[in-house]
Amino acid sequence: MATPVPLTIAIADYPHTRAIIEGRIPIEGVTPHFANVVPQIAAYRRMVRDLEFDVCELAPTTYIVARAYGKPFTALPIIVSRYFHHGGFVVRPDSGIKVPKDLEGKKVGVRAYTVTTGVWTRGIFIDEYGLDNTKVTWVVDDEEHVLELKLPANVIHAPAGTSLVEMMAKGEIAAGFSGPAGLGRSGAPGAGWEAKSIPAASYPELLPNVKELEADWYKRTGIYPFHGTIAVKDAVLKAHPWVARSLHKAFSTAKADWLADLAAGKATAATDKRYLELMPLVGPDPLPYGLAANMPTIQALESYAYKQQLIPRRMSVEELFVDPEKA
Repeated sequence: MATPVPLTIAIADYPHTRAIIEGRIPIEGVTPHFANVVPQIAAYRRMVRDLEFDVCELAPTTYIVARAYGKPFTALPIIVSRYFHHGGFVVRPDSGIKVPKDLEGKKVGVRAYTVTTGVWTRGIFIDEYGLDNTKVTWVVDDEEHVLELKLPANVIHAPAGTSLVEMMAKGEIAAGFSGPAGLGRSGAPGAGWEAKSIPAASYPELLPNVKELEADWYKRTGIYPFHGTIAVKDAVLKAHPWVARSLHKAFSTAKADWLADLAAGKATAATDKRYLELMPLVGPDPLPYGLAANMPTIQALESYAYKQQLIPRRMSVEELFVDPEKA
């Protein structure tokens, strides 16, 4: 290969990406310049608004919305973060909300309407529990990453100077998210919700037996929610289509080494333990890459985004993802 291509790269430091960031696993044909953006959510806005990086980890809903509005980058099916989402949604005990359908006619808090956790949970409520999402008033207290997005009429902003935590405490909203999607004003991009989100123990979860529900849903649908994908500028892919393969190879090698450490009991961080707990359900690779392994999940999130009025039209998988094996 000729002279290596310099690329600016913004990805989070996970146990399965650290070897790339530290240079222990090279990206063939690439001289990487890693941007240290903490938290990674701050890089989302810098990418979708200013196209600051050549390669950037993005929340998948942010990515889908950005792509729908013509942002010139395309994702690779490299999935670096995953969670299930039947839990993390709490209600006031006096709200009368017993099932997701009861959210209709209520005001419900979410940090931003496009936050991926919220999109997954609303999608589950719509498809599994019959919620009419248009009959819920969603109250947000942060701006969306993609400024071109026009929010649906049933999405309103919290009054200035008031947080969702305070609104929940006063009964001004009836329910909301207790985690990263949740009930805290974010302040600087991506910062602050950890301290200001409502403690999950303060209010009851809407859905009981969350682990059992998630396992049943996964076994029936094959949907394994994801939270981080790798996007590459279209100009880079046009000039150097092999970059997709090089990135996929590097990320796959780093992940394989991490999986070996998991199997050997050498990986003991909180992230490692969370994926170890998921492996009896999802299999020996808790972070599968590639289009085939992720097709049900990608199709579900695109469908959820459309049903929740985040994108103006349906989008094909081919529009959204480059297959590294064919690049």
